[in-house]
Amino acid sequence: MARDELTLSQKVHLLLRAGGHTVATAESLTGGQLAVRFTETPGASETYLGGVVTYATALKQTLLDVDDRIVEEHGVVSAECARAMASGVKALTGASYGVATTGVAGPAEQEGKEPGTVFVGIAGPGLVEAVALDLPGERGEVTERTCDEALSALADILGREEERLG
Repeated sequence: MARDELTLSQKVHLLLRAGGHTVATAESLTGGQLAVRFTETPGASETYLGGVVTYATALKQTLLDVDDRIVEEHGVVSAECARAMASGVKALTGASYGVATTGVAGPAEQEGKEPGTVFVGIAGPGLVEAVALDLPGERGEVTERTCDEALSALADILGREEERLG
């Protein structure tokens, strides 16, 4: 299969493998769907270590070590929380990269934020980033597009690293 015919999940797997990296996920609004996307690629066990679904705020705090101040000052639907979740799962699992999803899938608002308000956090060697997204659509569309955006953001970071080391 030509590289441009690969799925996004396969591209990410190949980029991770080429760099000798692993990844773990911390999911809230995607409820495990991102983990499915990582594991649908044959050979995923070489690069995907595992993940946690922390739908409840208390689990974000206890399992991922999201600081109480982040929750109080910014809420769980925030870039700050996404970054903390990504860092937390990276530390928890020992993965090279942690990828986190948090936001509002709908149909109702949460923390005063509209459905489709999403944050993807990525923690890796020397970086902790968050991508803010506005993803209109029904609940299923929001979660599916969140997974696409999370994989795409990680692929971009890995691609830049591959070029830099080139």
